[in-house]
Amino acid sequence: MMTFLKRFNWISFASMVALIVIGAMVLHSAGAARGSAVMAAKWKSMVATSLFGLVLYFVLALVDYRTVLDWLSAPAYGFAVLMLVLVLLVGTMQFGGRRWLWFFQPSEISKLCVIAFVAQLFGGGEERFRGQFGFRGFLLATAVIGLPCALILMEPDLGTTLALVPAVVVMLLAAGVWTKGLLALAAVGCICVSALLGAVHEAERPGVPQERREAIMNALPLKDHQVTRVKTFLNPGADRLRSGYNLRQATMTIGSGGLMGKGYGKGEAIRRELLPPMGIMNDFIFCVWAEEMGYLKGSLLLLALFALLGVSTAHAAVAAADGRGRLLALGMATLVFAHVYVNIGMSLGLVPITGLPLPFLSLGRTFLVTVLCGLGLVQSVSLHREEIK
Repeated sequence: MMTFLKRFNWISFASMVALIVIGAMVLHSAGAARGSAVMAAKWKSMVATSLFGLVLYFVLALVDYRTVLDWLSAPAYGFAVLMLVLVLLVGTMQFGGRRWLWFFQPSEISKLCVIAFVAQLFGGGEERFRGQFGFRGFLLATAVIGLPCALILMEPDLGTTLALVPAVVVMLLAAGVWTKGLLALAAVGCICVSALLGAVHEAERPGVPQERREAIMNALPLKDHQVTRVKTFLNPGADRLRSGYNLRQATMTIGSGGLMGKGYGKGEAIRRELLPPMGIMNDFIFCVWAEEMGYLKGSLLLLALFALLGVSTAHAAVAAADGRGRLLALGMATLVFAHVYVNIGMSLGLVPITGLPLPFLSLGRTFLVTVLCGLGLVQSVSLHREEIK
């Protein structure tokens, strides 16, 4: 028992529980303000999901992560790919995409499945961890991440891909998988993103002929709603009453909280319905917390808790007993960071608006269970770091 208490990553666990409590609080406040019994009860559903996820967290923490990876990483990856195919065939259509299969989102589950499989493939031995993977390893990694990402993009769900790809790339860089190739691929990705932004900017520039504008837009590999989000990101003030309305209200809501906030349950953006009904419990949940609790008690506290969670998870990677544990912890730390950065960043206008939940706060039960399972495996890395197999 003393060994368990000594190795247990208490900082990670405490920050995670604190974030779950904050999530229940902000969902309760947001739901109660909607005047709907269904919305008002959403926080209870999240609490129940958190308790279920915590049970899985401790189960995975107590079992040696190497045993889990040996027996389940490959089947879990195959299951995730199968579910991603099924959701495209028989999934529920919502908000212009097929992302739900019955009661869960396969794309959320696939994040942990891919991270675990990559950790198993490229972290199996210390000699591999020192950079023994070359071009063949790069091709294998590209196939492993490319297949699920392609299926996710077909839903379409760009946000999930934007969170998963950085997590896997960090893992592969740490594993020494053809560093030059990964950096070149990352550079190509940055160039493509810059080209897309530049193309939309050129098409929207005053004085551009209609024929040229249409030709540019037809050449872009983006859906209409994605193009609209890019336009809003580049020029948020161009259409404040329509496409730029949510971003404008989000930034105003955050700023109106000031240093100390308006008080718990007293946010005006919710009660006056200045933000979309489901947005305040998903994409813009940070705005609700920032307005009610302010910068010092709200935003700064939230960012500090996420920082503690990220640093403690990264520490688990440094102290891990083998490459698999290091890669697994690095992947989860990067995944959580990507979600936090994109979700809060889009509320501040730092990144285009996309549907990516804020860990532990947003109304996303599948993602919550996925993160808790992933952090449970990271906790296993800490608990079993001195048990070399």
